[in-house]
Amino acid sequence: MSYDVFDWGRDDPVQVLDPDGRVVSSELLPELEDETLTAMYRDMRFCRRFDERMISLQRQGRIGTYSSLAGQEGSQIGSTYALRDEDTLFYQYREHGALVARELPWEYLIYWMGNEDGNAALADVNVFPLNITIGDHLPHAVGWAWASKLNGDDRATVVHFGDGATSEGDFHEGMNFAGVFDTPTIFICNNNQWAISVPRHRQTASKTLSQKATAYGFEGIQVDGMDPLAMYVVTKAAREKAVEGNGSRPTLIEAIQYRFGAHTTADDPSAYRDEEEVERWRERDPLDRFEAFLSHQGIIDTEWLAKMEDEIEETITALVDRAEEYRADPDSIFTDVYAERPDRLEEQRKYLYRLREQYGDDVLLTD
Repeated sequence: MSYDVFDWGRDDPVQVLDPDGRVVSSELLPELEDETLTAMYRDMRFCRRFDERMISLQRQGRIGTYSSLAGQEGSQIGSTYALRDEDTLFYQYREHGALVARELPWEYLIYWMGNEDGNAALADVNVFPLNITIGDHLPHAVGWAWASKLNGDDRATVVHFGDGATSEGDFHEGMNFAGVFDTPTIFICNNNQWAISVPRHRQTASKTLSQKATAYGFEGIQVDGMDPLAMYVVTKAAREKAVEGNGSRPTLIEAIQYRFGAHTTADDPSAYRDEEEVERWRERDPLDRFEAFLSHQGIIDTEWLAKMEDEIEETITALVDRAEEYRADPDSIFTDVYAERPDRLEEQRKYLYRLREQYGDDVLLTD
């Protein structure tokens, strides 16, 4: 599908499937094999179950603070499936689905258990480390994309961020640089309506977030982010525009969606939004929508669904078990903090070493 099929300046979000899974834009329906469609749905369902399991683990004290993705599976899976394996991903902290689409490394779980080795493992699937600070990974992503262009690499760089990040200076700097140097960057703004407790309308007076791209000299477009096929076709077209002989032009995609759960496991969303709002958005659930589409097409049935659910449960259980068996070297907490380790840090390292010699590593698990 050519990128020219889109009216990039349209005022309404691109949509392929309505909330009931019916095709509303047949000319945009991607020609995908049944195996690809079922893999997309399986990954979306995996994301939802992974999310539930991670929240449960956090409540049990088995992992640290966690950011829920429920409601945003369509945006993450749809966009990542549109990429090639060599394309590079930068993400904020909620786009676990982008990693699921890249065959989630088991080490990812140990990051949420407090070990940076989980971040390092992402390099093997062309994903940069998780970013906690809001928006400051955008300039890094653009720099990486520019380097790819200078090297003549035929690959795009995709950077995920939330609507709140558009209020940060890093957003401006990254977008401006991308426009000036025509970097092969795809900016995906996951507009889930809330930046913690700050609603979308408090972020900007602009009618849309996607229109901000115009000021930087490139195109922006709104997409129904709860429609995985819409996210797929728009990201596919943006990638073509970025790297396939079209002048290496960046694109800003504003994915309209909703965060069903809390901002993180440390958040109470009932303090700033009402349940009626959440339920209205649940009627557009990306999983229900895509499952209905696949059922209407005769691609899946109840037997396939049941088998898929069993496989997902087994896979997640195995991932958790393997992550909890991992034992990190406590000495690693002193590595790479400084280029040259100061005396005070070296004294702390030696003190920990003496404790370990005297009591064993179990001393690290006591209060």
